[in-house]
Amino acid sequence: MRHRREPGERGSAVVDFVLVLVVLVPVFLGILQVALVLLVRNTLASAASEGARYAATLDRGPDDGVARTRDQIDGAISGRFARDVSAHEATVDGAPGVEVTVRAVVPALGIGGPGIALEVTGHAVEEQPP
Repeated sequence: MRHRREPGERGSAVVDFVLVLVVLVPVFLGILQVALVLLVRNTLASAASEGARYAATLDRGPDDGVARTRDQIDGAISGRFARDVSAHEATVDGAPGVEVTVRAVVPALGIGGPGIALEVTGHAVEEQPP
């Protein structure tokens, strides 16, 4: 037995679909944006830490840490996030060490527009000669 539709209900499924999409698409895009920002932030933090550890080895310096950090970022996500990388000697928990800082802007959904500014720092204690 088929259900007969009233003449006024014709096309109501399309309207319902559009109304649901109006709510779901922005929610989905918002979740996607948060995931993108977290991916970039975690990658930058990992690269900064790796660069600091590399610069803190006995035969390396802060410039080596900057180069290592840039290579890590370029290999993982994109070189455009590696434009503003700096390193300097610092005190880490009372010991001499190296600090690598990365600053980057993550655009909205990766396609441009207003961005979210990120700044992450990696620290490492310098190796001491035996």
